[in-house]
Amino acid sequence: MKTDDEILQQIREKVDHPATVKELLQQLQWPREQRASFKRALTHLVDSGELVEIRGARFGLPDRMNLVVGRVTTNPRGFGFVDAERPADEGPKSIFIAGANLNQAMHGDRVVVRVERSRDENRAEGRIVRILERGTSSVVGRYEVDEHGRGFVVPFDRRLVMDVEVTPGEALDAVAGEMVTLSITTWPTQTRPAQGRVTEVLGDVNAPGVDTMVIIRKYGIADHHGAAAVAEAVKKGAEVTAKDREGRTDFRQWQTVTIDGEYARDFDDAISIDRLPNGNYWLGVHIADVSHYVTEGSALDEEAYDRSTSVYFPERAVHMFPEELSTGLCSLKPNVDRLVQSCLMEVDQRNGAVVRYEMHDAVIHSDARMTYTEVARILTDRDPVVSRKYKALVPMFERMHELFGILNQRRRLRGSVDFDLKESEIRFGEDGEIEAIVAAERNVAHRLIEEFMLLANETVAEHLESHRVPTLYRIHEAPDPKKVEDFEEFIGALGYSLSGPADQLEPRHFQKLVEKIHGKPEEKPIAMLMLRTMQKAMYDPTPVGHFGLATAHYAHFTSPIRRYPDLVVHRSLRESRHGMSKERRTDLTEDLPEMGRHTSGRERRATDAERELVQWKKVRFMADKVGDEFTGFVTGVSAFGLHIELVEHFVEGMVHVSTMADDYYRFIEKAHLLRGEKNGRIYRLGDKVAVQVIRVDLEKRLIDLGLVEILDAVRQSERNRGPRHSQAVPKKKPARPAPHVAQRKRAGGKSTAKAKPRGGNRPGPRERAFKKAAKKRKTR
Repeated sequence: MKTDDEILQQIREKVDHPATVKELLQQLQWPREQRASFKRALTHLVDSGELVEIRGARFGLPDRMNLVVGRVTTNPRGFGFVDAERPADEGPKSIFIAGANLNQAMHGDRVVVRVERSRDENRAEGRIVRILERGTSSVVGRYEVDEHGRGFVVPFDRRLVMDVEVTPGEALDAVAGEMVTLSITTWPTQTRPAQGRVTEVLGDVNAPGVDTMVIIRKYGIADHHGAAAVAEAVKKGAEVTAKDREGRTDFRQWQTVTIDGEYARDFDDAISIDRLPNGNYWLGVHIADVSHYVTEGSALDEEAYDRSTSVYFPERAVHMFPEELSTGLCSLKPNVDRLVQSCLMEVDQRNGAVVRYEMHDAVIHSDARMTYTEVARILTDRDPVVSRKYKALVPMFERMHELFGILNQRRRLRGSVDFDLKESEIRFGEDGEIEAIVAAERNVAHRLIEEFMLLANETVAEHLESHRVPTLYRIHEAPDPKKVEDFEEFIGALGYSLSGPADQLEPRHFQKLVEKIHGKPEEKPIAMLMLRTMQKAMYDPTPVGHFGLATAHYAHFTSPIRRYPDLVVHRSLRESRHGMSKERRTDLTEDLPEMGRHTSGRERRATDAERELVQWKKVRFMADKVGDEFTGFVTGVSAFGLHIELVEHFVEGMVHVSTMADDYYRFIEKAHLLRGEKNGRIYRLGDKVAVQVIRVDLEKRLIDLGLVEILDAVRQSERNRGPRHSQAVPKKKPARPAPHVAQRKRAGGKSTAKAKPRGGNRPGPRERAFKKAAKKRKTR
């Protein structure tokens, strides 16, 4: 029996037009006894988008019919884009879809698009002709009731541009204004909106934890573990047994410690370090042996693969494994036995090179659970109180500090790109409200642990590659030469250069630039644009190396409690020592590409969810600061304005070009600037500016800013012209107003305004039907 791919290849080679099932069977000379299986294969190919069914029950190849298959990304303003899954060599990669041509497709749907107008190889316009797969069947949003008493849900995700009607009697006693989760039961058509039933009432958005639950539901992150997975975790017990220790190297007498954040509960890694008689360092990186407890195909394994990563929000974490493992049996707690996979490395005291290494299935007994702050107080502050408390461990920390300097210098010399951009940290008061947003501390303890983890990851990756054991690598490809050329043009205007051809650059070229700009005003914008120029790191079975770290070998080994690819690496590492069967090698080689795509996608989902919740909290933090002035830096420039990050609160806002009313400003894309046509004033990426908070939109989760120098100029101009010409420019530092009606509704407050479902500017189909019926009754 032939596979779907083989059937598709035959259709490409032997069928020269869209054909019926009967024609396909004849032209492919398919055996009569296998026709049922052929039809099933045809259905699979249509479902996957490899074939498209058109009028007359004919099946054709989409790329030969000016059709493209991909996922639609909609914009809150009503239009969308479809990125081609398999773009043709000369075909468009992204197709613009006007609102009228979405044909009831929703954000995230997998669709077939007919390309109707192509501008060039990258830009085209088209219309959606078929929806292959819905992106989601669940929506989180605000429950409202219209003037006729009908309930509907306003999606929290603004890219879902249509409200969803709630089927009568299916509201679960939700109150207008509350956040709910809704399951779509009927998809939208040309004559009616989508309908669904409320499956969960999350509550008032201002209540503690509700905002986190909204984000969890929006991104489809499972926040509870299945009963089967929990049962398996409980069955493992709470302690390491004598049977667990059998056949393992015993490192329990070694001095080992964990170093983590103050609030961490899942301890993946422990460190040991000694000096050898030859002066070299004997560094041990001991990682929780999750693979001992989680076997492939088990409920724990399948659930962990589906999640692929833990997700860390400001007030809670959603763990990849049940807490019985993640913060219990697998966590390297102090003063208890724990199973580990250990990477022991002899590091040359002169240049930081690994001259010898060993891999062990082992057991350790950690001496202490240290925090980054405590270790920094010992090494940097020389705090006598903390040093006395950990007197027996201080020599160990001193050795760590020495080795850190050697390893960091070695990595810098080879050209590893080391961005040192400050990240924000949200601090909460006892009442759960945001107290402050400050720069997250990254002290010497953070950096030395990071250096040791990088070294272990490189060593394990090189070991697996040299033994030709299939696994998932962490790869980071060289940047796109076209993006590099644009970046070079921008930094050239600031007096810098990468000093090399765009297609032949090495990591050291970027690192030298990082060193040149360190501590200068233009450091942050150049570093941020450099990050955008770089490719995104991902998981892949092909070991192409890591450009940013300037290493040919890299894999994630150090966090199997919270990252599934690390668990894959642990399994491969064990099999590299104990042997891998030919059948196992074949199966793994076939499975790894999809595992890489899946885990990379889950990582992006987690990052997006974490970032969106933090941004939402920052917007709410700024709600009472309308009219206040702040200093900020331009972090992005576009045709519609300037993106600004406030220095004081690490909050991002937007200066819309419409507020820059003193001139017409032209967008110079490659130079990343806006230039006034008349006054010649320039606002460039990286500029330091004074801004005023004009508006905080809690509904859209956006902060509107104004440039103080322009606002002042406009106010002065209006005063000179008199009150008749006064425009709606915000006054300087007004009394802080309460949020407007739309803001109160989003925040869960009550509004006297009557809610109306969205569906564009015109009334929805059902609303038009009601009005039409009412008009007929009047004429009678």
